[in-house]
Amino acid sequence: MPILDLSSLADGFNENPYPHYARLRESGPVHRVKTADGEEVWLIVGHDEARQALAHPDVLKNWQTTDLYAGRTTTTSLSTNMLRSDPPHHTRLRRLVAGEFTARRVEALRPRVRQVTDELLDAMEAAPDRRGDLISSLAVPLPMTVICELLGVPDLDRDSFRRWCNEVVAPTGKEAETTALREMSGYLAELIEAKREHPGQDLLSALIRSRNEDGDQLSPEELAGMAFLLLLAGHETAVNMLGNGVRALLAHPDQLAALRADTDGLIDGAVEEMLRYDGPVESATYRFARADLEIGGTLIEAGSPVLVSLAAADRDPARFPDPGPDVFDIRRAGQSHLAFGHGIHFCLGAPLARMEGRIAIRALLERFPDLADDPQAGPREWIPGTLIRGVKRLPVRW
Repeated sequence: MPILDLSSLADGFNENPYPHYARLRESGPVHRVKTADGEEVWLIVGHDEARQALAHPDVLKNWQTTDLYAGRTTTTSLSTNMLRSDPPHHTRLRRLVAGEFTARRVEALRPRVRQVTDELLDAMEAAPDRRGDLISSLAVPLPMTVICELLGVPDLDRDSFRRWCNEVVAPTGKEAETTALREMSGYLAELIEAKREHPGQDLLSALIRSRNEDGDQLSPEELAGMAFLLLLAGHETAVNMLGNGVRALLAHPDQLAALRADTDGLIDGAVEEMLRYDGPVESATYRFARADLEIGGTLIEAGSPVLVSLAAADRDPARFPDPGPDVFDIRRAGQSHLAFGHGIHFCLGAPLARMEGRIAIRALLERFPDLADDPQAGPREWIPGTLIRGVKRLPVRW
């Protein structure tokens, strides 16, 4: 099978990758490609094949279990987390965390999510020119405030935290990425020690105390890795879910009008369609084949890197035939998108992200009935790479 160099595609790939994924999918659900950094990987663009790969017992996450690990990814003390582990280690970590990250704990955050949203919208409403950047005004501070309060992170410097996140999801260079990881690791290590000495009612304190029936508990490295994963994933996913969702609504006035006319009846489906149509995670993090396996009629050799495109899978016409996959329809029935993944690595924070999306979108549309794109803002700047999908700024007027 010929190798497609993704870096050779049109300059607009980062802005709109969906036509490129569609052309790939027309010739098959699995392709051998070369990424922008020169890595040769198997790229999966079909929905059924993506689900199969994400749940396959021989498609693993921990590169350290293979001799091909060297040089594949950056490893730090923060790497000891669920996203980079496989059973039985992943099973153990997930059980310890899931016992504390409960539906009750998430539901208890609802009044606070509403309060933070209202406060941020108050600040937007006070803008004298009735213009602003929705990313910095709402999409970033809302999930950042909520996840930090959930974990019990006191007065985290938002500029530093945002810089760390940006370097992890879209590194500007190896040195900058390493520096961000080192600074975040040091901060979390100090925070965990402070929580041990003075525990609170927050999630991180609960994770420090948490034990299984057999007395098993998270090690210091595992606690740091877990805090890192929850902070990063709990923040970055929600930021771009809100940004991409509002972009989709503004680009489809008929859908925006329908949602305004029946917010109670349509808000849940609208958030699910936002996640499917232009979700915050373009591709799942790298996996590799532990053994030779066949997906979509294609042989993937043992040791090969595997990249599952969630964005491509959620535009597969075989899964979303009516209306077509490129149609943004908040009334779409039978949602089963992959925006939060699938299988054992399904996003633990999905209920929280959904709650934030429903509350924030509803409040935004109620507060600003004439919300629109700002025509004076100029071209959009997209987050680089194929991990996170979104814009760095979303200028709007009201």
